[in-house]
Amino acid sequence: MFMTKISRRTFIGGSAMMGALLTSPELVKALTSQPYPRVKVANIRNLRVGEPVSFNYPDEHSPAVLIKLGERAYGGVGPDGDIVAFSSLCTHMGCPVSYSKKRFVCACHYSMFDPAKNGQTYQGHASEWLPQIILRFEPSTGDIYAEGVEGLIWGRVRNVLKATKTTKK
Repeated sequence: MFMTKISRRTFIGGSAMMGALLTSPELVKALTSQPYPRVKVANIRNLRVGEPVSFNYPDEHSPAVLIKLGERAYGGVGPDGDIVAFSSLCTHMGCPVSYSKKRFVCACHYSMFDPAKNGQTYQGHASEWLPQIILRFEPSTGDIYAEGVEGLIWGRVRNVLKATKTTKK
């Protein structure tokens, strides 16, 4: 193994510079800005209480679930405030969660999350709540759109998306 000796002064100076860099306004803005796309997920006319709708958000590598709970929920949309959506990756180790009996359950280690209470963890190894997808309901059409994420999706340092442009040839 290759090791380099550095003086205490060099280490402290380098640490101070790194700390200043990491707290710079430009870097903080880059790390916290969320260029989330607006994606149509479902129409309220097609939803049934307790029947999950799977989709990917904020990109094709991020499975998510929309559910009409039949009871008012934190962050819920629609006329009854009962439609919510969450990342379907457990915050413990990224295993898929499934909706059953008014809760999300991770089959790997049995963490459980309450969708009516912002995806709050109430059992198991997960220490973080499920990231909740921010939804917008359009009453005139009944369409439901995903517009952002509250929380960190498992396996990511941040949820910032890079805009990519694809062209067909």
